[in-house]
Amino acid sequence: MPTADHIPAPLTPALPAGADATLLIVDDDGPLRNRLSRAMERRGFVVTAVESVREGLAATRGAPPAYAIIDLRLADGSGLDVVGALRDARPDARIVMLTGYGNIATAVAAVKAGAIDYLPKPADADAITAALLDHADALPPPPENPMSADRVRWEHIQRVYEQCDRNVSETARRLRMHRRTLQRILAKHAPRG
Repeated sequence: MPTADHIPAPLTPALPAGADATLLIVDDDGPLRNRLSRAMERRGFVVTAVESVREGLAATRGAPPAYAIIDLRLADGSGLDVVGALRDARPDARIVMLTGYGNIATAVAAVKAGAIDYLPKPADADAITAALLDHADALPPPPENPMSADRVRWEHIQRVYEQCDRNVSETARRLRMHRRTLQRILAKHAPRG
């Protein structure tokens, strides 16, 4: 499995010459943060790495970075707070969210907050660099391990359930499904993949 130290492939995008290369990494996983910092420095970024929402917010003040890699769940709160603050301070910042708790609802929240992409952990430095530097409107390449149809269905049901304020009857009505069937689905763990 690739790690953050993965050597860049020849097709990995490069920073444009003379571009602002400042990069903020906000992740409370120390070893991952350190490996990712080293890998991104080798790719030409000027890295500031912090471990909390508080430190991330402080780093966005003054001279906000051009790029950011932010973990969604941090020990002292949500990385979405840092995304919003950075987006307010520097609207052109390119932000990638990382998370070990991937689901469609949080991906949508990250994009609405201002992130340009959302990657599940462990993401390698090549994938992160590509997400940060890809300015094309083309579709990204297909994922190596896409979600199964069962997982996509489960994610959709969970999203509608959350949008209905966790009301089972309203969710069942909107999904046109029997209430008991929905209750059984909600009681199960997420399908793998």
